[in-house]
Order: sequence, then structure tokens, then C-alpha cells
Amino acid sequence: VQLQASGGGLVQAGGSLRLSCAASGSIISFNMMAWYRQAPGKQREWVASRSSGGTMNYADSVKGRFTISRDNAKNTVYLQMNSLKAEDTAVYYCNSIPVVFQWGQGTQVTVSS
Repeated sequence: VQLQASGGGLVQAGGSLRLSCAASGSIISFNMMAWYRQAPGKQREWVASRSSGGTMNYADSVKGRFTISRDNAKNTVYLQMNSLKAEDTAVYYCNSIPVVFQWGQGTQVTVSS
């Protein structure tokens, strides 16, 4: 299974973006799917995760602003990002927890202040 993230772009602070992560195969058997991000010069970090049962968890830095969802029928994971801040600028990736898929290219999110 390969993962392809999309939906990134350039947005002003306070704006919104919706990221999508399409899997080439079924993700239904993977309980926990997640979004990660990597800012320039920093290590990749976990952002949000959602279990197949609907349990969601968020990093403190995005709690209340980001929402993760998944559509197993479409093999897609989404990340709705609102009230974006300059510090959200990063390349965003999706993967499972634990990480089992090869990392894709990710999608660039740039927030201008």
C-alpha cells in the first residue's frame, strides 16, 4: 500500500486547509492512522491520529484547531486545519501507528504571517 498526501498550499495565518491522504489499498485493517509533519531543520513529529473505532488524539500544538477523519470505504484519511499559524508550516505526511508504510512525498503547507 502506498500513501499519497495532497491538499497543501500557501495560506495566510488564520486560514484553513484540508489535507487528504489516499491509500492505494485498504486501510481498514490498520487500526491507527495518523498525520505527521516535518518543519525545516526539525525532526518529523506526530500531529494527530484516529483509530478505526473513532478515537482521536492530537498534539497539544494543534488541539482545538485540527480535526482528523478517515473514510475506510475510500481508503482516505483527512486533516482539516483551521486557524493556521506560521509555526504550522511543514511538509505533512500520513502513515499508520506504528509506522508500517513507506513514507510518501508529503504535501507542503506554508502559512504566511
